[in-house]
Amino acid sequence: MTRPAPAHTAATVTRAEYCVIACAEAWRGDGEILASPMGTVPSIAARLAKLTFSPDLLLTDGEALLIGDVPAVGAASAVTEGWLPYRKHLTMVMGGKRHVMMGASQIDRFGNQNISCIGDWSRPRRQLLGVRGAPVNTLNNPVSYWVPLHSTRVFVEKVDMISGVGYDSAAATGPSATRFHDLRRVVSDLGVFDFGAPGHAMRPVSLHPGVTLDQVREATGFPLPVPDAGVPYTREPTAEELRLIRDVVDPRGLRDREVRRP
Repeated sequence: MTRPAPAHTAATVTRAEYCVIACAEAWRGDGEILASPMGTVPSIAARLAKLTFSPDLLLTDGEALLIGDVPAVGAASAVTEGWLPYRKHLTMVMGGKRHVMMGASQIDRFGNQNISCIGDWSRPRRQLLGVRGAPVNTLNNPVSYWVPLHSTRVFVEKVDMISGVGYDSAAATGPSATRFHDLRRVVSDLGVFDFGAPGHAMRPVSLHPGVTLDQVREATGFPLPVPDAGVPYTREPTAEELRLIRDVVDPRGLRDREVRRP
């Protein structure tokens, strides 16, 4: 059960813009930490959050500089606020002063994430990015995930290889893994999810207007517990947020290349 969507929604706000709002909300209340968005929609979202309800967020140019302005996605920064080379970035990760929004080739109900390979590790069918920094990210600072195409290929019962550490894997390892482990949310093109179900299992928090629970269930490879009260729709962007998304942060409409219109 979901609440009725406002009648004007489909005509005025795109699915991509709801995704931007949902991703931006991941950084609400984070204070002065580094936002590390991976992907176009998360990059737009982090900038939107800084321009509105999370002004203390730190942003980078994607290379080695902290920036003091909020340029459009793809545009150069005009204000350098600090130097953040790779070694300093790693120190920040280890200290928990970062909230990263990563992608996921696979993710399961407890938040284990795979970006390394598809199939058995000894003879994979597909080679992907590799584990990269996912283990350190998930064990040392807050982590959220962005999935632009929600499907049973991504939302799986069991990942083929654990890159980012989920709640069950962290618990099995013990206090060294659980002490700073904090998976915040998963945002997809269908809705927003967290790990607030029993055992830290994934559950829906909101659905984007126009999406039904049946659609989500069909596109998810494991059961999703739904509260008796139903699942609300993702909140509406304000007029100012829409102006910032469309005219300031993403005037080229890159968001619509990452999220298909329903």
